[in-house]
Amino acid sequence: MASQTPGTPQAPDGSGGGESVRVDSWIWAVRLVKTRASGAAACKGGHVKVNGTSVKPAYALRVGDEVRVRRPGERERLVKVTRLIRKRVGAPVAAEAYVDNSPPPPPREVITPVGIRDRGTGRPTKRDRRELERLRGVFGQGPGPDPDPGDKSSPADA
Repeated sequence: MASQTPGTPQAPDGSGGGESVRVDSWIWAVRLVKTRASGAAACKGGHVKVNGTSVKPAYALRVGDEVRVRRPGERERLVKVTRLIRKRVGAPVAAEAYVDNSPPPPPREVITPVGIRDRGTGRPTKRDRRELERLRGVFGQGPGPDPDPGDKSSPADA
């Protein structure tokens, strides 16, 4: 059985003759993660799923698999493998190796600056700080935590 070299044509279905690639290497090569080590860490942490199941970094990825990558602070990426690549390539070439089925990012809410003080007004007083917290919604959104149910002195029991 001859090994397929990079210059030889692939099988008609694009599978490369039944070859496979490590999942941590592939998500790094197609630029879904910055480093291969972070790809392996994402796999170990359960943030990478192939066809709905969490996988280890050495999982053999094949053409047609559906890869779901979740990274902290970013949106979840759902991609279908169309081509296997082992080496990191440029972004345009990497984009050809998968079909992106990710849901669209949530719309950015127009955030109005709340409680911005004028420059040079000095340190806020306690009263100013409480007003800022009230405007930002940090505190003052209700009477506070529910009283202890074992406490007999609460007004709800009266």
